Amino acid sequence: MGFWLTEARAGQATGVMTRFDPVYWTVDFPRPMMAAVTTIAPDALRVDAVFYNRDDLAGLIWESADRHDHPLLRYDTARDYRGCRLSFRWQSAGVLALDAVNGPVLTIEGRDAGGRARSWYVRLWNYARGTPEDARVTIDFATLDGGFVLPGERDPVWAGDIDRMFVSLVAPGFDVAGGALPQPAEAWVELSDIACDGAGAVVAVGDVVLPEHDLRIASGYDDSYHLTPARLLRNALQLGYRGAIVHYVGMSHYFRLSGGMVAGTLNVACAAWHRDFATRAKALGYDVIWSLSYELFDAHCPAAWKQRAADRSPALTGWTPPSTLLSPAHAGAMAYLRGVAVAFVAIGTGAGLAPRFQIGEPWWWVLPDGRPCLYDDGAKAAFAPVAIADVRGTLDAAQGATLDRAGAALAASTAALTAAVKAAAPGCVTYLLAYLPTVLDSAAPEIRRMNLPTGWAAPAFDVLQREDYAWVTAGDTGASARGAAAVTQRLGYPVGQQEYLAGFVLRAEDRAQWRMIVAAAGAARAREAAGVYLWALPQVLRDGLVYWQEEDAVEAFDDVMFPLALGREAEVTPTFSTGVTTSAGGRETRRVAWAEARTRYDVGPGVRSETDVATLLAFYRARLGAARGFRLRDPFDWRASGETIGTGDGVTRQFALVRRYDAATRRITRPVAGSVRVTVGGVTTTAFTLAPGGIVTLDAAPAQGAVVAAAFDFDVPVRFAEDHLSVTRATYLAGAAPSVPLIEVREA
Repeated sequence: MGFWLTEARAGQATGVMTRFDPVYWTVDFPRPMMAAVTTIAPDALRVDAVFYNRDDLAGLIWESADRHDHPLLRYDTARDYRGCRLSFRWQSAGVLALDAVNGPVLTIEGRDAGGRARSWYVRLWNYARGTPEDARVTIDFATLDGGFVLPGERDPVWAGDIDRMFVSLVAPGFDVAGGALPQPAEAWVELSDIACDGAGAVVAVGDVVLPEHDLRIASGYDDSYHLTPARLLRNALQLGYRGAIVHYVGMSHYFRLSGGMVAGTLNVACAAWHRDFATRAKALGYDVIWSLSYELFDAHCPAAWKQRAADRSPALTGWTPPSTLLSPAHAGAMAYLRGVAVAFVAIGTGAGLAPRFQIGEPWWWVLPDGRPCLYDDGAKAAFAPVAIADVRGTLDAAQGATLDRAGAALAASTAALTAAVKAAAPGCVTYLLAYLPTVLDSAAPEIRRMNLPTGWAAPAFDVLQREDYAWVTAGDTGASARGAAAVTQRLGYPVGQQEYLAGFVLRAEDRAQWRMIVAAAGAARAREAAGVYLWALPQVLRDGLVYWQEEDAVEAFDDVMFPLALGREAEVTPTFSTGVTTSAGGRETRRVAWAEARTRYDVGPGVRSETDVATLLAFYRARLGAARGFRLRDPFDWRASGETIGTGDGVTRQFALVRRYDAATRRITRPVAGSVRVTVGGVTTTAFTLAPGGIVTLDAAPAQGAVVAAAFDFDVPVRFAEDHLSVTRATYLAGAAPSVPLIEVREA
């Protein structure tokens, strides 16, 4: 599996686009209002919005620099608009009209001719012909004036250095002083017949198309609500992602509000965006798995719906601002989720998509100090939980029974949710997504009773999906393998009914974690997961991840042993690379290029018979000469005992196997399976896993100062040194290979 991270195009395919292309507009607005922009024709866009407060303002935005697309697909930055003429037809309803005070204004942000930052405010009505709600607007950036009344308040725009511009949209009753509107106000605006001409009308845009590969993609509305669905799907398609898209509908942008609280399923903007998304996904050949979690934006969640700790503290996540978790035992909260699920699946089926629905990470929340949130009124009425101060401690029988009853309530809630979806969309494929580092937390082994209940066992869902990015980004491949095995054993889904979500990278500065994520995706494919997804598309675009599917033939190493035993006549030659410079006076300066020796071998002297020759030739052909590496047992150096591989600091769990030669250290990447023994502070432990590359991962971090040591047998990774091999027939049934040079392969 190959990948790289890019920050810009460097000779890749480039096309052209006209400025103000409907696909590339975005929206922005304050909470809690909602707006969405969709493309309704090649030259038209539509904004749907709902306003809740008098000072709500939505911006329809055009940016000179593309901050949202993948680096290989971005349009070029061009801030000079003096050679552009923009025209469009304006139609609207539910927003202040073009001729009104506080009506639509084109705000232009940039710098004046002297380089000073400033903004201009262009009243669109000054450049419109028609009615206030249906007009033709024409803007020539070379002769453009800001100001409300022209020419009296004329403020000439210098359009040579613009960062962004946006059209402001507000509801009737707009007042900067704020306050709630009497009723939520729904509105729409359409810009059609969009045209841009002039010398500066066209800019370059990335047009890379990667081949289809074996990974699928996941995305989320909370991260992408401001983009057009056409833009989002263009990125997914041209980056090679096919098959199904896991689309998390989010926890903060989809719902209707009344009085600041959730009071309905989908708001008008969300519904419009998802109808367009579903229609375009269908046209491009994608399936969509609608993903809904038990998570909801805390500020708008009814108090009675929230999971709570014993002291009534609500379950709050670590996001800023926080979300909360809905109680599986609250009838109103669960009825709400069922309505949302049915609404999204109906949007998909209305676009011709096969119904697919995922319940994403449903669980009972545990606070950072170990207190479970099992004590909301619904939960207390449903299963009478006993007091549990800390799920990480030792639990008695009554506490264990409480966790079992909580798990049964959780399973019952998910069963009702899937039943509602299947009733509304017969044949719907249902998915459960479990986040294994939480539900299989080794520090709290009993919580699987409530958060991985046996009521989820096959065939409760059609497909089990696993996610474990905390283990992946920590490099804990052993925990990933153990987690996959544990959830398979507990829930009983065969491999063909399991899928895997790899990722994600939360912060851009941690983009190097993609290496581990892509490797985890490859490991999941090797375990024959039915589908593997990267989570998530917004992070892929931000970090410039480029992934391609490598053919098996490019594997550089075959994990097999050299087939002939080496005897005393084999030659072993450690080598270094040292540059020696001798001055005119005879003084030497030596520069060491390698930190470790690289060993060369000649195994020819050990070849004695025609059988040996035949075996050697077959092995050489299978390795394609020098192309592919393999294992070799060094007859003089193949066992290590009591090697110190690290010292505990209370945090670090991973240690690399090494072999020490006095002051020199050699990394061991090919230990012999089953031979590794580990001690921590002198005490033997089996609580570890061995990952490829000779990496030991302990189940728990050693205490400060504890010496971590290992004993093991090992092989040396080598390859044939040359692309030719000479053998001779010495006598009857005897053969010889005068020289068979091998060279060590440096893997770490």
